[in-house]
Amino acid sequence: MTTQRTSGRRKQALAAAAAVAALLTTAACGGGNDGNGGGSKNGAAGFDAANNKVAQASLAKKGGTLRFGGAQDADSWDTTRGYYGFMWNFSRYYSRQLVTNKTEPGKAGAELTPDLASGLAKVSDGGKTYTYTLRDGVTWEDGKAITSKDIKYGIERVWAQDVLSGGPVYLKDVLDPKGAYKGPYKDTSKDKLGLKAIDTPDDKTIVFHLPKANSDFEEMLALVSASPVRQDKDTKSKYGLHPFSSGPYKFQSYNPGKDLTLVRNTSWKASSDPVRKAYPDKITVKFFSNANDLDQRLINGDLDLDINQTGMSPQGRTTALKQHKANLDNPVSGYIRYAVFPQSVKPFDNAECRKAVIYGADHVSLQTARGGPVAGGDIGTNMLPPSVAGAEGQKYDPYGLAGENKNGNVTKAKEALKACGKPNGFSTTIAVRNNKPVEVATAQSLQASLKKIGITAQIDQYDGSQTTGIIGSPSNVKKKGYGIIIMGWGPDFPSVQGFGLPLWDSKYILQSGNSNYALIKDKTIDGLFDQYVNTLDDAGKTKVATEINHKVMEGGYYLPFVFEKFINWRGDNLANVYTTDGYSGTYDFVNLGLKSAK
Repeated sequence: MTTQRTSGRRKQALAAAAAVAALLTTAACGGGNDGNGGGSKNGAAGFDAANNKVAQASLAKKGGTLRFGGAQDADSWDTTRGYYGFMWNFSRYYSRQLVTNKTEPGKAGAELTPDLASGLAKVSDGGKTYTYTLRDGVTWEDGKAITSKDIKYGIERVWAQDVLSGGPVYLKDVLDPKGAYKGPYKDTSKDKLGLKAIDTPDDKTIVFHLPKANSDFEEMLALVSASPVRQDKDTKSKYGLHPFSSGPYKFQSYNPGKDLTLVRNTSWKASSDPVRKAYPDKITVKFFSNANDLDQRLINGDLDLDINQTGMSPQGRTTALKQHKANLDNPVSGYIRYAVFPQSVKPFDNAECRKAVIYGADHVSLQTARGGPVAGGDIGTNMLPPSVAGAEGQKYDPYGLAGENKNGNVTKAKEALKACGKPNGFSTTIAVRNNKPVEVATAQSLQASLKKIGITAQIDQYDGSQTTGIIGSPSNVKKKGYGIIIMGWGPDFPSVQGFGLPLWDSKYILQSGNSNYALIKDKTIDGLFDQYVNTLDDAGKTKVATEINHKVMEGGYYLPFVFEKFINWRGDNLANVYTTDGYSGTYDFVNLGLKSAK
């Protein structure tokens, strides 16, 4: 449904965001109802108590129900298809991988540790062969042993993009760059394990043979898309409705868009899993159509935390900062929030028209709409997040977005419009998720700025639970005339490949589940990614990452809003809580516990 808010409504939204920013400045200085961010009467640990450190670690008890809420369901709970960051975090309750992220706060959480495997990879053949041995005692939810063939089959499902689209395809591109394998559903071998790049000499050994070395390969094996799937339990496109568990919890019930309940997997053995402590007896998720309703339920104590982990909305933040500051954390996210210009929608096939929007936008207003410097983050000046090697932060600001043009530059914008053959401006549509009030406020800010330079932008708030099929479909984007898409992205793993490959490499333009929204087909960028993956030394990788970011910005494909920060709610009853760089500054779900089993 297309909606256009009145200027009065927009002013209210921006005023609310400004008020939140003021409150956050007070909070950062130790003001507010809870003094220095210390504990409160209700038992919360204190402001920023879990930001890159563990809060209430010793208070976690076995038992109870951990209660998540969310304003958005996962794109899919199928380990092959899920791509939302919170899905990857949450899915470790019911899925395991050969290796996974460490369950530690801050930067250490982005490091890898063995999971199903007994150790990290034995690497040989110049970085082209990776060998793993499985741990003893790893089982499925029915007690059967997890085998190397189950892991191979789970990975093979990534090739079945015609049935299982939406998830990351790094493994497919690295292990089978020529696309010779057609996936398990078209596999002509009797055991459906015909992918030649993976050997399973016995049930406990798995060997990966890369045609070319890739310096990030083990990071790819830590993604949930490398989870085992057992053939006799594979329901193909319906698997996400009830995945078969290899972790400490299993699906009890799932009603898409409404609720999800996990219960203990009684076949799981703590002795076989050094990663997961499995504190709660039950884990529930309730989904809400309105983020403000979710925030109120969190504040009321009906829920423990937000599964989406994208920060409280302006209304909820304002209340929480005034009355419940000790329940809040303010981490730096690994995400960049941005607008992207699909080149299939005219006139955004012209770089100067794209740059007109970049120069015409009021970047301070956009930052304010997202919550100001603390809740929103620093003004984004380029497209490489600070957590990725090669990032330069605001030092690299080719359009002066945090400098001379931070409030917009009408003159430069009109020069760009003239250069692209649209001196009087043009009309376009901004696509934004309807369940993200902050994104809607951002779209309204951009709409108002563009009006000043002659660009008329209507706002189409689409169903945020259907993102993959709406903006992830290039044909639908073109049909709807979505010239500007509001979105955000965090690293799949902490490298330029793990952040930018799905966004900027032409090979990643997909007909469904697409993330290269700009439809970038740049041979130089593609070539730099090819150079990166074959570069094994860290200094060389960092240099190439910087070059890629520069080429992306020179093309004017994106208008970055902020290097994001957010305010997240931490319930009174939560224990062993900490943020982790392994999941873009959000809470590490897998070892959360409760102080009392209620």
